Amino acid sequence: MRAIVLHAPHDLRIEPMPAPAPGPDEVTVRMGAGGICGSDLHYFHQGGFGTVRLMQPMVLGHEVAGTVAALGANVTSVAVGDRVAVNPSRPCETCEYCRRGLRNQCLDMRFYGSAMRFPHMQGAFREEMTIPAAQAVKVGAAVDLGLAALCEPFAVALHAVAQAGPLDGRTVLVSGCGPIGCLVIAAAKLAGAAAIVATDITPEPLAIASRLGATRCVDVSGGTDALADLGQDKGQVDAALECSGNARALAGAIGLVRPRGTLVLVGLGGDQPLPMNTIVAKELAIKGSFRFDEEFARAARLISDGAVDLRPLLTGSLPIEEAEAAFALASDRKRAMKVQFRFGD
Repeated sequence: MRAIVLHAPHDLRIEPMPAPAPGPDEVTVRMGAGGICGSDLHYFHQGGFGTVRLMQPMVLGHEVAGTVAALGANVTSVAVGDRVAVNPSRPCETCEYCRRGLRNQCLDMRFYGSAMRFPHMQGAFREEMTIPAAQAVKVGAAVDLGLAALCEPFAVALHAVAQAGPLDGRTVLVSGCGPIGCLVIAAAKLAGAAAIVATDITPEPLAIASRLGATRCVDVSGGTDALADLGQDKGQVDAALECSGNARALAGAIGLVRPRGTLVLVGLGGDQPLPMNTIVAKELAIKGSFRFDEEFARAARLISDGAVDLRPLLTGSLPIEEAEAAFALASDRKRAMKVQFRFGD
């Protein structure tokens, strides 16, 4: 069994990594699909992001799905042959935030493919992996594993949309139409938004945003004049979800949200100035959105039930032997949205 291991920026290696036999309350999953995330790209190109740095070789990946190959003692939640999405989050269950039901804020979180702790938490781009059974979330027997591997980023989007409050019949702005932004659009549509305005600086992602539920797509690479109507009378947008991490996009969204509207910050862009006078005068609610918790199981149900069609997000699937080519493709916003690895046959 093999894994995709990053040793340094642009130094990917395919290395043997057999999965141990499952112990009590564990399962072995034979992977079928794994998606390249923005954090994987940061590790690949820069060796990390912010203060998080790659300090030792690390298996990448946390958006994966596969088939249960073996069970440890006491496992009843899944059976051999079941298709599962792997939840990459493993909260400690004992810290203050876990006890308060805020498990995404766990003080001792273990998250696959993360260099936030040392030794690093190894990732899930492997042909086989043994994990706690609680992290193997069953999906429908007929669900494509490529779609099942979208459970993790879709859970991020569901959590972000929940932060925005009730959206039924509301006007929503989503700035930044990368994979998370497009999934936020799909989640906002599920939540009943009447109008979803999507903005980006590249036309190709906007085309996918339209297929996932955006009712109006605006290319803002040349300016934001086309959004002027949304700024009338102090703003026409009920909720804005900022997914780009771009300072100009954030400032622009604040100008379009109506008084007592909500702005949800999803994208990570570092420290940025804020127009405090506008925020105070319009009595805006600004919220952050970080990862997910129970939304992972909900994502699995929605994808299994066919309640949402996320296929427009999938760009292509490459074997792990073509890891370098897969990362090159995933880095090109004009050609790719979500690039996945294909494991096994």
